[in-house]
Amino acid sequence: MANDDLYTPKWIFDSLGLTFDLDVCASNNPNIVVPSGKRYTIEDDGLLSPWEGRVWMNPPFSKPRPWAEKFLKHGNGVALLPLSGNSGWWRELWSSEAAVTMVKPNTGFINTEGEEKKIMYGISLWALGEDNIKALEAFGKVR
Repeated sequence: MANDDLYTPKWIFDSLGLTFDLDVCASNNPNIVVPSGKRYTIEDDGLLSPWEGRVWMNPPFSKPRPWAEKFLKHGNGVALLPLSGNSGWWRELWSSEAAVTMVKPNTGFINTEGEEKKIMYGISLWALGEDNIKALEAFGKVR
């Protein structure tokens, strides 16, 4: 992806019905609608900063591995990640206790100007923690 600065659309959070303690990979852009009490921006470096409570993670799709690994270690939250069954990090998630569901193809994400931009590849939602896994049911089948 040429631009990693795409923000999760509000309908995903409305469907999940969860409030997060921390958005681990955010920006200060006003178009971000993550229902979280705190957010880490690039300046905070969410990979080096401590994670607490229920986290939301929509990392740069160009380099999801370190984020997926920290998400697994943290063990409480929801992560939005590209469908990438051939990658090692995806297989690590698949082999873990994390639950997963697919999000409809061609989902529109919000760019830095607040406009919807369709992405042409599949995305998945991963969850760790009982309430977070239950929330995935709003999207259909959960594995």
